[in-house]
Amino acid sequence: MTTTLADTWGLHESQFWLRGRQPAERVQHAADLGFWNVYGHPEAEEILRDPATYSSDTTRLVPKEMMEDQDIDLEAMSAGNLLQLDPPLHNKMRKLVSRAFTPKVVADLEPRIAAVTNEMLDAADTSDGRLELVEDLAYPLPVIVIAELLGVPASDRYLFKGWVDKLFSSSEQFSLKEQSEVRQESVKNSLDGQKALIEYLGGHVDERRKQPREDLLTKLVEAELDGEKLTRNEVVNFANVLLLAGHITTTMLLGNAVLCLDTHPEWDERARADRSLVPPVIEESLRYLSPFAAVARTTNREVELGGTTIPADQMLMVWVAAANRDERVFPDPDTFDASRDPNPHLALGRGIHFCIGAPLARLEGRVALNILFDRYPALRTIPGEAPKFQVNPNMTGVRELPLTTG
Repeated sequence: MTTTLADTWGLHESQFWLRGRQPAERVQHAADLGFWNVYGHPEAEEILRDPATYSSDTTRLVPKEMMEDQDIDLEAMSAGNLLQLDPPLHNKMRKLVSRAFTPKVVADLEPRIAAVTNEMLDAADTSDGRLELVEDLAYPLPVIVIAELLGVPASDRYLFKGWVDKLFSSSEQFSLKEQSEVRQESVKNSLDGQKALIEYLGGHVDERRKQPREDLLTKLVEAELDGEKLTRNEVVNFANVLLLAGHITTTMLLGNAVLCLDTHPEWDERARADRSLVPPVIEESLRYLSPFAAVARTTNREVELGGTTIPADQMLMVWVAAANRDERVFPDPDTFDASRDPNPHLALGRGIHFCIGAPLARLEGRVALNILFDRYPALRTIPGEAPKFQVNPNMTGVRELPLTTG
């Protein structure tokens, strides 16, 4: 049996698509876990483009006893969470922040992104010819940018890191069925991180009510929907999604792109020589190693999907990372090829929930990669020091990436 890079790196065994395998069926019922898995690209796209049939409100299907066991107030935790809202509320909430991510606003951030990138790399100790890409750049860069936009101290990023690490610390598969002790402990650990982050943001929201500033958090506090201001929970959860999604996707995107170039040196050489190839390299790395492997939806009615009938009120795990390796859409899907055109990957979503920060993530990736090329003649993984990946099966991204720089 061939050893793939996924095996060498120790990626989660459930991520079969990274091991050159295709699913037996594109739509499968995981009876033991209590939901359906969707692995095909056309099927995933159909789901993501049809919010009337496939709802983002997944909390309604989480068993009450599971919430009671963990002492969770799901309503409070999901109010204002953009990722779990359906139209028309989703559209109204999204409109509130869309102005903060317009092409012009994002483009105007380029000098700041470049300055932070150079600042971080200046501060990194590379005297021994080594760079720890995640710690030195891929983590702090997007956190600083999104923290400054929101108006929370970028210097608190070490706090965020502890909480976010807890949030995604579980290597257990999600399940709607009876929870094992290990799974219960994982959920509790994850919730501890979530609660700490929410408490932290709550303090800043309370402060903005008393002392408004020129930042996104103040705009959310002052915003009105249908003549009414958002509740404290809505502002906090909204800000939480922006802070989380605003950095972790880019952290993984940048680390993954550098790793893809290390394992495909011909593309590294070409992109260094022709910088117009940097954006397509980023797009192909998003397809090849998709940061968030899955998104969840629920069926509002009985549906026919990929030749399979799914009843109403079922949860679906839509594996966009597997869909991005669907050979029906991507010829030779297990080959990293930055010249793919078109490259309709789903790594940043599709439809109304398409990642609102996608232009910012792409810009951060492009600026950072160009500066890395300018500063270091080569970036190579170190034999015997393999990259370390996120342990959560719903994610594919490096969390440690030691490199040589010459």
